[in-house]
Amino acid sequence: MEVVKITILGSGTCVPSLVRSSCSVLMEMGGARLVFDMGIGTMRRLLESGVTIGEVSHIFFSHLHPDHTGELVNFLFASKYPEGSRRRDRLRITAAAGFMDFYEGLRDVYGQWVELEEGIVDIVEMSNSGPDSIQLDFAAINTLPMAHIESSIGYRVTTPDNISIVYTGDTGYCENAVKLAMDADLLICESAFPDELKVDGHLTPSLAGRIASEARVKNLVLTHFYPECEGVDIEAQCRKTYGGRLVCAEDLMRIEIAEGHLTLLE
Repeated sequence: MEVVKITILGSGTCVPSLVRSSCSVLMEMGGARLVFDMGIGTMRRLLESGVTIGEVSHIFFSHLHPDHTGELVNFLFASKYPEGSRRRDRLRITAAAGFMDFYEGLRDVYGQWVELEEGIVDIVEMSNSGPDSIQLDFAAINTLPMAHIESSIGYRVTTPDNISIVYTGDTGYCENAVKLAMDADLLICESAFPDELKVDGHLTPSLAGRIASEARVKNLVLTHFYPECEGVDIEAQCRKTYGGRLVCAEDLMRIEIAEGHLTLLE
């Protein structure tokens, strides 16, 4: 029986917090370690979860805002040093169209400090205007544009045993989010603000629940909480629209998905 392991590396936002790092999720499957988004604090959270940066095989960016990409420069720089642990394994970075321009901008600023050895880094750009897909050894990856900014895409990861996990990144309510998450075993969905503080380009608990219900999602994890969510009954707001298994993310929360069932690990 295949088991996909998930660790919430960062459940917060750009706002500094002692308990929530910026957005990041680790998925482990088929011998691969995938990191979705890489906000500040990701590398420390990886170490706290028992994973070194050299063991990360794939990075997927949902969009290019700093709270989702802010650790990339440090990650690349740390992958060069010290000499004894310099990265030797290939790293694949996937993001929406436009990422190469973003990366070249980083190289203009930092030069050799973010340039790994030739052949180590592969960059793949996905469409930001329609559906796209790639096939990897351990999973199929499908993407759709999300309702946030031009570079925003959501990811659906489907393993050979048909375990499906969807990561929205930042988004407002949109049909693409429902379509991408349809019948998924797990939806990891942003829920940035309480219902009463809805802002454009972000979801609230009841809207995230609406997406999960319309998509018939088996399990829902809410994440990307701004400080305004603290002290609010986020679960109760989500329950207005969603009746399935619901978890509110915390940093270093560990989850396993197998045969459609979610298990929270201590």
